[in-house]
Amino acid sequence: MIGDVLTVAWKEWRELFQLGGSHRGGRFSLVLLIGVFGVFLPLQSGAEWVQSPATVFYWGWVPLMLVGSAVADSFAGERERHTLETLLASRLPDRAILLGKMLAAVAYGWGLVIVMLALSLLTVNIAARSGAWLMFPWRFAVGAPLLALLGAGLAATAGVLVSLRAPTVRQAAQTLNVGILLLMFVPALGIQVLPESWKAQMGAWTLAIGIDGLLWVAAGLLALVDLSLLAAAFARFRRARLVLD
Repeated sequence: MIGDVLTVAWKEWRELFQLGGSHRGGRFSLVLLIGVFGVFLPLQSGAEWVQSPATVFYWGWVPLMLVGSAVADSFAGERERHTLETLLASRLPDRAILLGKMLAAVAYGWGLVIVMLALSLLTVNIAARSGAWLMFPWRFAVGAPLLALLGAGLAATAGVLVSLRAPTVRQAAQTLNVGILLLMFVPALGIQVLPESWKAQMGAWTLAIGIDGLLWVAAGLLALVDLSLLAAAFARFRRARLVLD
């Protein structure tokens, strides 16, 4: 099973980089994101980039932008290239196909986040270091990669669910982009319209559990959503139906 998963993941990686290499807009977007989160924002924040506890929460949603475009191609791209029937006719188990495609997307997004984290740390030390090397505190060193991994898992599982039924990569990408925008802005707007008493209670609860507690709550919620979407993907994947579609 593990070998089959890795086989599918390797196939997805090769296709991902082949497609990315031939898509100038995709390369530009990727370089832009790396520049923003690896250089521009750290330069603007200075030492606060490694000292502010709030910075760690950025990395939970950064992978959404990275993985969404990659995973949109997972099944919709196979359908467009007329290779889906060949893949489904192979001896590979259903779960190996799903997990392999998700693993490739997660590794892609999470790996890029690690590159951004390392580049941002280097940028801050070059621009703002006055003595000893500036380093991330433990909550950042552990929490940022963890939230990035879970965020990448959220994008991968949701993206596979969309790509399973989308007729084209463009439609899958558009659906995912709308979902990502809603996920980013609806909670913030929803909090604004809550009664003041509810906001006060939320503020008091946040202060009570602290940044560390909030980090683990966020990680737990993301993990729960990831597992729920993964179960939904397993339940929805049907070879016969995909061939007929």
